[in-house]
Amino acid sequence: MKALHFGAGNIGRGLIGYLLNKTGYEVCFVDADQQLVESINDRRQYVIELLDENHTQETVFPVRALHTSAQNEIIEAILEADIITTSVGAQNLSRIAPTLSEGLLTRKQQSKPSIDVIANENTINASSQLKEEVKSVVSAHDMEEIMSFVGFPNSAIDRLSLSENRSEGEVALVEPYYEWIINRSEMVNKDVPLIKNATYVDTLKPHIERKLYMVNMGHAATAYMAHLKGYPTIQRALQDSSLEAFLRATLQESARYFTHIHHMDEQEMDAFIEKTVDRFKNENISDDILRVGRSPIRKLGPEERLIKPAKVLFDLDLPIDNLTTAIAAAFLFDNPEDEESVTLQSYMDDQGIEKAITHFTELKEATIVSKIKSQYLQLKKEQALKS
Repeated sequence: MKALHFGAGNIGRGLIGYLLNKTGYEVCFVDADQQLVESINDRRQYVIELLDENHTQETVFPVRALHTSAQNEIIEAILEADIITTSVGAQNLSRIAPTLSEGLLTRKQQSKPSIDVIANENTINASSQLKEEVKSVVSAHDMEEIMSFVGFPNSAIDRLSLSENRSEGEVALVEPYYEWIINRSEMVNKDVPLIKNATYVDTLKPHIERKLYMVNMGHAATAYMAHLKGYPTIQRALQDSSLEAFLRATLQESARYFTHIHHMDEQEMDAFIEKTVDRFKNENISDDILRVGRSPIRKLGPEERLIKPAKVLFDLDLPIDNLTTAIAAAFLFDNPEDEESVTLQSYMDDQGIEKAITHFTELKEATIVSKIKSQYLQLKKEQALKS
């Protein structure tokens, strides 16, 4: 069996390629990094290292790689593939659409079997986005031809993946935990084997939201509170028992979103919280506070990790004390090297905290705005007393 994967970066090698290989696929990567392509082809394998106590290593073999300029070879790989996947960054899906569409149309002309194309990007419904990019570069008739035998199942992925250059090549450094969730109801080829250790579901939304409103929310909440206390990393911050207690309490609040909106099991959510806290505390990882907290304006958006669960829970008359404290801390995230942080602080200097809250979060309810403002002023006062 053969898999074609666009994007040989950290997630491509550390999660997607790794699990495809475990399933029995020979993986062909497509990437713009000529040096990385050559390294993969020279060795026909690559190493991933778990960020665990033993730094466990695994070798992924056999693999090969093509440079993005090798159009004919990529189209040939599309013809031979049993599954196609991506992890190129959502902003780059438009770049692969022309080659992908040409390959899929050639595949149709040659009466090749149905195939699924799964885009694994850090955005909601990335496969649907890729489908739209393909649609934008082909005629209506050609798109109809493609849709007659190609599925674009959406997915959700979760794994911290880094890389390090060593004598044996570029090593993918990955946390032990991972999740790859695929919407099986959007698949067209049910004859290929299920990807090993991937989870198949009929409705993806609860799982996408769980990552955003639990994992990403908890990460950001910890970063913003830790920044006020001067901690350099998430791991160092969570050695502070008060911050760990705050993280757990905030996750417990957000978990109510899932038990009430998606009717998830309460015990299942408790177990997910424990797993999330353990991931954050992994001392083999070093999560820089400024990196995790970056782009606060985006993270304070109305559909984002901090605001959406707080608003829904407020409307349900459920507790949001810790979520609103985390939101208040985000407004205090002052990093002169972060463009969004600078914009946020400048806006507050000109307009005040209350207008900033309503402007950036789009929250309208006076009670919740007042609650965030009150907690902002309290945190600011505590910060001033320390300095």
